[in-house]
Amino acid sequence: MRDLGVGFGYLVKGQRWVGGHGKWFGFGLLPGLVTLVLYAAALVGLGYGADDFAAWATPFAGDWSSPWQGLFRGFLTVLVFCFGLFLAVITFTAVTLLVGQPFYESLSEQVDRAEGGDVPESGLPLWRELWISARDSLRVLARVVVFGVLLFALGFIPVIGQTVVPVMGFCVSGFFLAHELTAVALQRRGVEFKDRLRLLRGRRLLTLGFGVPLTLAFLVPFLAVFLMPGAVAGATLMARDLVTPDPAPEPVSPARHTLDKD
Repeated sequence: MRDLGVGFGYLVKGQRWVGGHGKWFGFGLLPGLVTLVLYAAALVGLGYGADDFAAWATPFAGDWSSPWQGLFRGFLTVLVFCFGLFLAVITFTAVTLLVGQPFYESLSEQVDRAEGGDVPESGLPLWRELWISARDSLRVLARVVVFGVLLFALGFIPVIGQTVVPVMGFCVSGFFLAHELTAVALQRRGVEFKDRLRLLRGRRLLTLGFGVPLTLAFLVPFLAVFLMPGAVAGATLMARDLVTPDPAPEPVSPARHTLDKD
């Protein structure tokens, strides 16, 4: 359980880091602002169209009497919008990172530089980095959609659908959100997609401690934009420690005993 607190600590440290480097905080805001406008427009459109989708998807309920038809379709409308919001939360980071790849690469490198030691560089041209980032984001999205559909179906189960399923949803969102954010620093270190997943699964509680609070914070309108620079900084700090092996213990010389013989 200690790893949950450690993961949250990286999130706090990242926000403190950008707070102490105002130039990089402002630099990291730009991609989030652009992405926020796009997502806001998409969610508004979903809000207007979710009820029409619910009616189209449930033709069998067309002859139901009141109030059952309205209650059923209203419940389905809420589920559709929540599913869209779930996808928005988990993909916001991927799209923002893709839009702001050069910005966040520079921010992540600056965090490495400020913390001392080597500053890893991928050595790849920008177009190649963008392609890898987009490809890996689609892989994450495919996994999120699978989990999302499963959780959406489980949401219809009484009690469990209103208690356990939302918690599972936030854990799934938090894990993949942390994966997307650490990818900035880990990709520069040559850690491939599958290896990143394996690395984060090996420290699952650490990953959730970082990602779940951030997922909850991202539900607050506009807050995601202001937290993104610090989230990238915190993910870089976490990635540094994840890939840095623990120092090997120094060998202990065997004690030398002098046996005095009479």
